[in-house]
Amino acid sequence: MTANLVDDFGRVHNNLRISVTDRCNIRCFYCMPADHVQFMDRKHLLTFEEIERCARVAAGLGVNKIRLTGGEPLVRRDLHVLVGMLTSIEGITDVGLTTNGILLAEQAETLYAAGLRRLNVSLDALDPVKFREVTRRDGYEKVVEGIQVAREVGFDPIKVNAVAIRGVTESEIVPFGQFARETGVEVRFIEYMPLDADNAWERDKVLFAGEIVRVLSEQIGPLDPLPNDDPTAPAVDYAFADGIGRIGFIASVSQPFCASCNRFRLTADGKLRNCLFSLEETDVRALLRSGSGDEAIAEAMRQSVAAKWEGHQINSATFVQPDRPMYSIGG
Repeated sequence: MTANLVDDFGRVHNNLRISVTDRCNIRCFYCMPADHVQFMDRKHLLTFEEIERCARVAAGLGVNKIRLTGGEPLVRRDLHVLVGMLTSIEGITDVGLTTNGILLAEQAETLYAAGLRRLNVSLDALDPVKFREVTRRDGYEKVVEGIQVAREVGFDPIKVNAVAIRGVTESEIVPFGQFARETGVEVRFIEYMPLDADNAWERDKVLFAGEIVRVLSEQIGPLDPLPNDDPTAPAVDYAFADGIGRIGFIASVSQPFCASCNRFRLTADGKLRNCLFSLEETDVRALLRSGSGDEAIAEAMRQSVAAKWEGHQINSATFVQPDRPMYSIGG
């Protein structure tokens, strides 16, 4: 398959992240306002057929990996139908899902039957009180149940993503380390990024990956870095020296991985974004709904990826936070 999605820095893009909704059933402070959220009008959301068409065009350009995101993707009705449509596309070999897990227990079996195999579950705290502080909602028990049901159904791998925030989640580091050892689920710590709706992000609030490695090593046991089988993967993986428990780190702030990025995004309202922090978007919904052919959509994808900048500039004085917060872009 020809790799057509190459930017000016030689990065080949084979990984498309598709947001299916901006709606969510929790209100994590690093992603959404607490109340009075203005969601998109449903008529602006891409239909499953429009999403499938974009994915099929992308597959023809060399994309073989898709990850469904939100908002919370499981609040989109009949998501398993879309999963079945995407896993049937020739050339797509990997379809994953990122979810907060609240609705996972009731949907896991249907999603698995539709062909989904990979799950990332966002869970920032193993203490129910701390969970509510971060999410501003209840539901911790439902998330834990969802992870257990997904394991029983057969999902593999299941990764738990925990945003690391100084002054908030330090107390969760060791419990998550033990959770990884006890369950076999890989825990991945994600450095807090400037994509919050309230524009309250400060660099001083970032709990850095190196600090977490030190805490886990001191309080549980030494961590050994694992071989990097995929140079485009955003996470750096470790395992405890005794072989029990795997921990990953997505160090977007302290150790940016922009140089090897292979991802671009399709928002729920049909906008292409070549970077999570992009300040520009390409409207493919207009193409889809105006009768444009597949080649016009393909060209929009090529141009979007070609225009990708070298990196997100979080650590630069020139950094500008995108107008869209995380829930509106897609996690």
